[in-house]
Amino acid sequence: MNAPETMKQFRPKEFRHVGTRPVRPDGVDKVTGRALYGPDFKAPGMLWGAIVRSPHPHARIVSIDTKKAESLPGVKAVATGKDFPTLQSLVMHVGEGASDIVHVARNCLALDKVLYEGHAVAAVAATTPEIAREAAGLIAVEYEELPFVLGLEEALAEGAPLLHDDVFTKGVDPKPDKPSNASMRVEMGGGDVEGALAGAAVTVTGRYTMEPVHQGYIEPHACVASWGGDGQAQIWCSSQGHFAVRSLTASVLALPQADIRVMPLEIGGGFGGKTTIYLEPVAMILSKKSGRPVRLAMTREEVFRATGPAPGAVIDVRIGADADGTLVAADVEFKYHSGAYPAVDAGAGVASAIGHYKIANTRVVGTEVLCNRPAAKAYRAPGAPQVNFAVESAVDELAGKLGIDPLELRLKNAAVEGDPQTSGVPWGRIGWVECLEAAKAHPHWSAPLGPNQGRGLAGGYWGNYGGPSTVVVSLTEDGTFTVTTGSPDIGGSRAAMAIMAAETLGVPYEQVRCVIADTSSIGFSMVTGGSRTTFATGKAVVEAAREVKQVLCSRAAKMWNVAEDAVEWQDGEMVCTAGEKEGTRITVAQIAPRVAFMSGPVSCVAGINAAGWLPGFGLHICDTEVDTETGHVKIVRYTAIQDVGTAIHPDYVEGQIQGGAVQGIGWALNETYIYGENGKLDNPGFLDYRMPVASDLPMIDAVVVEVPNPDHPYGVKGVGEVPIVPPLAAVANAIHAATGKRLNSLPMSPDRVYAALHPEG
Repeated sequence: MNAPETMKQFRPKEFRHVGTRPVRPDGVDKVTGRALYGPDFKAPGMLWGAIVRSPHPHARIVSIDTKKAESLPGVKAVATGKDFPTLQSLVMHVGEGASDIVHVARNCLALDKVLYEGHAVAAVAATTPEIAREAAGLIAVEYEELPFVLGLEEALAEGAPLLHDDVFTKGVDPKPDKPSNASMRVEMGGGDVEGALAGAAVTVTGRYTMEPVHQGYIEPHACVASWGGDGQAQIWCSSQGHFAVRSLTASVLALPQADIRVMPLEIGGGFGGKTTIYLEPVAMILSKKSGRPVRLAMTREEVFRATGPAPGAVIDVRIGADADGTLVAADVEFKYHSGAYPAVDAGAGVASAIGHYKIANTRVVGTEVLCNRPAAKAYRAPGAPQVNFAVESAVDELAGKLGIDPLELRLKNAAVEGDPQTSGVPWGRIGWVECLEAAKAHPHWSAPLGPNQGRGLAGGYWGNYGGPSTVVVSLTEDGTFTVTTGSPDIGGSRAAMAIMAAETLGVPYEQVRCVIADTSSIGFSMVTGGSRTTFATGKAVVEAAREVKQVLCSRAAKMWNVAEDAVEWQDGEMVCTAGEKEGTRITVAQIAPRVAFMSGPVSCVAGINAAGWLPGFGLHICDTEVDTETGHVKIVRYTAIQDVGTAIHPDYVEGQIQGGAVQGIGWALNETYIYGENGKLDNPGFLDYRMPVASDLPMIDAVVVEVPNPDHPYGVKGVGEVPIVPPLAAVANAIHAATGKRLNSLPMSPDRVYAALHPEG
């Protein structure tokens, strides 16, 4: 079953543009190398920056001597944590959130303590990158080393080194009276879990573990900042959210947001890892001190040592079922690495754990744990892949004990519209059952297997989001349209916005251009993340385009001297439907040169806080072949089935599904941060951090199921997060099917698979 056939099967309504596959507007620039990314940008008179980073995982900063660096010819500025505003001034500027902003600021430049190897301590700006690096080496930092902690259980143990003396566990009532490395606790569920587990015919209990993993974006973090003498500042950077860069930078530097203008450059991958700030405030301070623009860019090693990975986890699962396969109880408790600062939302993991099943008695508890690692950040469906790995592995094990087909067990217990989520809120129009049925009908599920091969499957979901977006749709003098958004384009959103605008306006796709504006040129928009952009910004596009049609119909009525309700929009034209002018038509191209001089230019703004989002669900089927002599696992076939609502541009939908599946496979088989006993990262680069390459994988068969979202004009649900959720368990279940061995720790690398196959050594 190929993707177009599947889409035709599930598509409830045909559109003119939605569902087509036009060339993306930014495609030529990107394939020819003309597109400008963060590391490409240079400003006239620019200085080059370098960062001094801690060699210790935990230490007190005794002193920082910058005199030698400052006296080096070519050095124009040096910055330390003391250049950031004090807590008192941040309280006045930010208010109650000042303590959180202090954490963000101290992650940019440490003040009194360093909390992980790679923590930024000082920065320099010089006339050449060579001088900047030399000057950074001349800065003398005296440290008093402190005990450190890397593991989750160790960080929670009595007497463990405390990272912060002002962090008390949130989510606990009453508030704890002692600081803790547990920064957050979230619990959801209901019913009698213990009683139901005790009465279950079959139960499964397991512990599942993994270390942090990197998002794997190609482009390192980079920015150029210019702080003028008039207090106005500009930042050029690659970010998933340039409005977030503006707000966070303004907050940590206690500046008005209007004084900072952030220009979005093309982004060479993010996957959640580029939704925060690392370099921008530092570059701003260096620019203020030097009076010149300053460029800061991370090396690949700095990216690994000093930016936020997805959190590692320890997850304990208990699931029980009746003899007929009805799931009766689930108890899930997990701990996630938060890293050096409170940074992860355990709530997402709690919400994503078991909500795709109907289970009467549930308890899900998540705890975020501070440790001496870089502060964890989002990675594609943040919080969901880890806990899903545990739950979907346990469900497969349960199916084995019951002697029930694992797909049938999932179908029997699948949540449907109206069933309660873990939070108690009922599901809307979800497509989980449709994905399971599509898997059952897919030829992959019944295909024969070869020697040492096994087939596994796993499902899961991501809640998606809406949120604020601003869009302007403007008519140009030649009858074309410009769609201006505040959403950086990561996966083809320019094309998706142009498609939805063209569909709404009834004009050719080629008649619409989509551009991304800087923070001073359009209203606020949330980050491109959480699978929100095509849904939320797309909703704003449709709203603004509809208003354009109304305005143009009104102008045509005025021109024809008829009532406004006597003019309708038909296929991109204004048509008079009553009176003497009935049947008269005028095209957009014909009215465009005149309309600005009638009642002014046509430029319609939609600023919305988009509600009505729905989650996406996916079911993945994986075939593995295991070399019993080496433990090497080969993925021989992979099918990813996903409910996408409506595929606006199917190429990009399929690409998102395939890309997420590949990242999940890498997470399952090879990827992991490896720390030594000295608290230092041993594999800070793609040579030693093993990500999948094309030769490692078969073609991922992306099957698109369309169960439209009734709260979006074109039925959109988010796509990008879901496909990384099922692969971890799908691969694990396939390895178990091939070998009979259940691996509960990631990655399932050759050495671990070999050890499971040959416990004797």
